[in-house]
Amino acid sequence: MPAAKSALSGATTMLSNDHTLAKLRESIGTLSTATTRQLDAALPWYRRLDAAERSALGLLAQNGIASFVSYYQKPSSPGWVLTDVFGNAPTELTSSISLQKALQLIRIVVQVVEDRVPELAAPGDEAPLREAVLRYAREVAFAAADVYARAAESRGAWDTRLESLIVDAILRGENTDALRSRIAALGWKSKEKFTVMVGASPAEAGQGFVNELRRTASRYAEDALVGIQGDRLIVVLGGVNDQESAYLRISELFGPGPVVYGPEAPSLVEASGSARAAFAGLAAVRAWPQAPRPASANDLWPERVMNGDDDARRSLVRHVYRPLLTASNGLVETLSAYLSLGHSLEATARELFVHANTVRYRLRKVTDLTGWDPLLPREAFVLQTALAVGRLASSARN
Repeated sequence: MPAAKSALSGATTMLSNDHTLAKLRESIGTLSTATTRQLDAALPWYRRLDAAERSALGLLAQNGIASFVSYYQKPSSPGWVLTDVFGNAPTELTSSISLQKALQLIRIVVQVVEDRVPELAAPGDEAPLREAVLRYAREVAFAAADVYARAAESRGAWDTRLESLIVDAILRGENTDALRSRIAALGWKSKEKFTVMVGASPAEAGQGFVNELRRTASRYAEDALVGIQGDRLIVVLGGVNDQESAYLRISELFGPGPVVYGPEAPSLVEASGSARAAFAGLAAVRAWPQAPRPASANDLWPERVMNGDDDARRSLVRHVYRPLLTASNGLVETLSAYLSLGHSLEATARELFVHANTVRYRLRKVTDLTGWDPLLPREAFVLQTALAVGRLASSARN
């Protein structure tokens, strides 16, 4: 038979030698012991494993040697690698060690057998036995890669499902042990700075898009959850570093239309408040045609109030109206006069019988207290809305 034809025929034409086969069967225990010693000597990470993990990998190595004997006897046996070598181990194996470490283990198993070819092979059978070892090593390596690929696919599908459940629970405001357990199972690391972004999803939001979104988010945040509900895209961010850059860059991956992000939440299970504010802002943002993309839900307080959002109304009273009222020093009266008199410092000074510099000083105090500058038209609108809802709240209590 020509050499090329022999090489192509491969394992299907390889015949086992009965004497070599018997020697291999007798040496399974010896080879297993030698493999275990070599693993301990050559692999530092193997020595650091606990007793249960070492025992499981030792059994895997023993299975590999026993399976080689079967392979040598009948190379074309179907499915021998997955069933004989790995058995029920894929889940345990892939969770304990990486693919790189698994291949290191397989390399040592094969090396131990190959080093003993001269003493295991019958006279004249050294070359065929060495060839069988090499073919076996190739098959096991491919099988290991297949095991890890399948495990990764299973984990990916489970993680996607788990991620969807967590996003849905956050939107519903769920705060249970089950949610905390799911968050832990997903490997969430962030402890602070949680924000929810909402907007339209792209026309084709497949797995490739989700992966790109996660990669982008990972540059600006420690963790990210992605949820697609119909035509809506929800992104939950944890541990955001540079907020301005993060929100702007991530918003570019949303579909057409406005994108709104909620205020920071102290924990992931409390991120429902951020989500609620973001969705309320998304529903009201049409009333502000010049709104930036992305827009802060807090910047949309006036539009949200007009759209019937009680959270926005309470926030304006708590964060704007009451601090001004508590500060006294004529801040509410000065702000009210300034807004009602066409934003004129001189007219406000005449109305209150004070100097214009006093008006300027009080307006600066308003900015310091609330974070909103009455000299800027948009922020003056927020302040004017706060005065209105604050007075209504006061009259309701009276």
